[in-house]
Amino acid sequence: MTPVRHPYLDHPSPIPFAHRGGAADGIENTAAAFRRAAGLGFRYFETDVHTTADGRLVAFHDETLDRVTDLRGRISELPWSEISRARVGGGEPLALFEDLLEEFPDARWNIDVKAEPALRPLIGLIRRTDSWDRVCVGSFSEARVARAQRLAGPRLATSYGVRGVLGLRLRSYGVPAPVRGGAVCAQVPRDQSGVRVVDERFVRTAHARGLQVHVWTVNEADRMRALLDLGVDGIMTDHLETLRAVLTERGVWH
Repeated sequence: MTPVRHPYLDHPSPIPFAHRGGAADGIENTAAAFRRAAGLGFRYFETDVHTTADGRLVAFHDETLDRVTDLRGRISELPWSEISRARVGGGEPLALFEDLLEEFPDARWNIDVKAEPALRPLIGLIRRTDSWDRVCVGSFSEARVARAQRLAGPRLATSYGVRGVLGLRLRSYGVPAPVRGGAVCAQVPRDQSGVRVVDERFVRTAHARGLQVHVWTVNEADRMRALLDLGVDGIMTDHLETLRAVLTERGVWH
């Protein structure tokens, strides 16, 4: 385990993340999903944010409502009054991220900023609610995460985007690739396009830079065990009971 560089990461064991609140149940990114995760003992939640046409910050993965709700349309083109009528899995409403922060005051949130218009409202919300210790901001876009870091300053925890992860992977092979300073963790898939990302060398290189390694999205018990054996610092999963059971059997579920 690497030393804690930010209060967000202050946890006594490998961090269990409820990915989208536990997406396996089909009610991903809803208050109901996060309530269930909290009931199972999770306090680290992963979610995504988009902004509506009238500037509300919604916890939702896709750009459109089409895949998981009973309505259609792009979130960025619809007002909250219309989006609030959508139901996930046949019955659960979408959630405003501000409401989730309030409902789960003890939770810590890993937030994937899916689109540029959501960045400034998110930083504003974090600042207004003084949630610096409860939030880690990430994105596939390294430039977007770097902008978040510049807007918010050192109080904001951030992870690497794709470019930062690539730089870290190259450094693990001895290639002097550039990587952004200021991140506190690398959040990565175990494999990408058939290429292994997380191995002993990658974990060792990240830890040498003071970075934690969080792996997504891991749903099989054997794969969880193998990653924990490598020394990863966190696992994001859709299958909450599986991860809880693996961490319990290893004596590191808190």
